[in-house]
Amino acid sequence: MAAKNLPPTYDKIAKHAVFPEMTHDEKARYNFIANLNKHLAHVSQGNALAFENEVKPAFKNEHGRDFNSKDELGDAMAKNLHYQSWSALRRCTMEMRQQAGRSLTYRQAAELKEKVDALNAGKDTLILNDDVSPPPYLQAVDNHLMPGSYHTELFEGDVCNAANYDGGLFVTTAGLLGRYSDGGGQAIAQWVKNENSHFQPKRILDIGCGMGHNTLPIAKLFPDAEVIGIDTGKPMLRYGHARAVALGYDNVKFMQVEASEMPFEDESFDWIQTTMFLHETGGKSIYNIMREIYRCLKPGGLTMHIEQPQYTDDMSMYEQWIRDWDAYNNSEPYWSKMHDIDPKDLMADCGFNPAEFMQIGVKAINDLDDGTQKSDEPEDHGRSPIWNVFGAWKK
Repeated sequence: MAAKNLPPTYDKIAKHAVFPEMTHDEKARYNFIANLNKHLAHVSQGNALAFENEVKPAFKNEHGRDFNSKDELGDAMAKNLHYQSWSALRRCTMEMRQQAGRSLTYRQAAELKEKVDALNAGKDTLILNDDVSPPPYLQAVDNHLMPGSYHTELFEGDVCNAANYDGGLFVTTAGLLGRYSDGGGQAIAQWVKNENSHFQPKRILDIGCGMGHNTLPIAKLFPDAEVIGIDTGKPMLRYGHARAVALGYDNVKFMQVEASEMPFEDESFDWIQTTMFLHETGGKSIYNIMREIYRCLKPGGLTMHIEQPQYTDDMSMYEQWIRDWDAYNNSEPYWSKMHDIDPKDLMADCGFNPAEFMQIGVKAINDLDDGTQKSDEPEDHGRSPIWNVFGAWKK
């Protein structure tokens, strides 16, 4: 009998000229972790049952009241055996995923650099700037438990962390982002094209582009546009540019730029995009970045931001707390603040007309789905490829 509802195996994902080479055993490790991640999405459903049937009644019996805060709720849940088991295993999957990814990229670090250098040689579409450094709030965090995060170089020209991230997205999402792990970029590009047929952007900016996996789908659907991806991590930009060249893109430029101080002229872009970026900004930077977006966007231009869902009065305290798991356990300390911000207020504070605000939901386009995926998969809070998108037209 054919296996049903399992993640696609690692050999199904698309390769390109700078994708790290993997042995049989390395692929097997990734397949195991991907399956464990998917299994834990089901185990996670028991947390809600444990909360309703055990933790909440016990707390009310002891204190004579309901929870007053997420912290209070979290302290009570932390004592529950089901939650402890799930949380420990979920943390382990991220640690195992980084250990597996680092070992296979480090052993071929020199070869990866040579491949990237060869593809980037002589190109004027990769612009690095030694005067630009990752902001302190990024340097303070090993995002997703990846040592050194997106920006660290072990030697000049190193791209190991970028290659690690490229290969590991499949594992974390259990293949739900598609062959090139670009399902989010595909979804938003297709939505813009379908819902706004009059909109023909000629200059598009993708902020926090990383290795460009969500930048390229936009460039593909709008081939006549100049697409610029910016980031502060040199390894990501080098690798992402080489990846784009290897995949045949000629309308994308990668630049090392700090999003809160962009060098672009006023009103110089038709569309400015971020994808799962704003939740990794700290302090007041999210407001500085949004003001820069407003400054750089042309009248009649569009800005869209793919993010985790914001917390609202309609969302239970339990759901808010469980969605914050990554903030406390997966090195995503700015995640909670992004959840708490009202995106409409954020954009209004930075110059956008509230009447032009929009908010939609998108699901990643998964070109790896072979029909075995169930439509009623449980949501793995923080990992599911179903996102809140907010934005506005600049009038």
